[in-house]
Amino acid sequence: MTETHLSQAAYDRLKTELDDLTTRGRTQIAQQIERARELGDLSENGDYHAAKDEQGKMEARIRQIEALLKSAKITEAPDDAGHVHPGSVVTIRYEGDDDTETYLLGSIEERHSDHEVMSANSPLGSAIVGKAAGDVVEYETPTGARLKVEIVSVGA
Repeated sequence: MTETHLSQAAYDRLKTELDDLTTRGRTQIAQQIERARELGDLSENGDYHAAKDEQGKMEARIRQIEALLKSAKITEAPDDAGHVHPGSVVTIRYEGDDDTETYLLGSIEERHSDHEVMSANSPLGSAIVGKAAGDVVEYETPTGARLKVEIVSVGA
């Protein structure tokens, strides 16, 4: 199983969400299903089918969060802040391109409002971990293409 890098804040938020879904959420959906059953014929009962659909989505989210928390590694700011690590905000420039792109290296669960998130386990993410601003890295995409990127800056 691949470990997931999470900040302490993201871990705490996911733990709170899981606790809410497994208590209040399950109780609430069970009540919705019970009310819908009272309406009669389940084969043509839209409320019942909608509640069962919602229950399925909620249970899938519960399993997803449980798996994330089980494989989570809390990311702390490293002593060597000048190098790329999970939790870094990294600005890169693809070879031959004038524009730069900025990413938060970590889990999609970080939900950073200012930057898109790049997984540390992705081909590009794993290629830039440990590198510093000014380094040029070559990596292979899932389609087999080889691309070069320059690390323009690394921040927290």
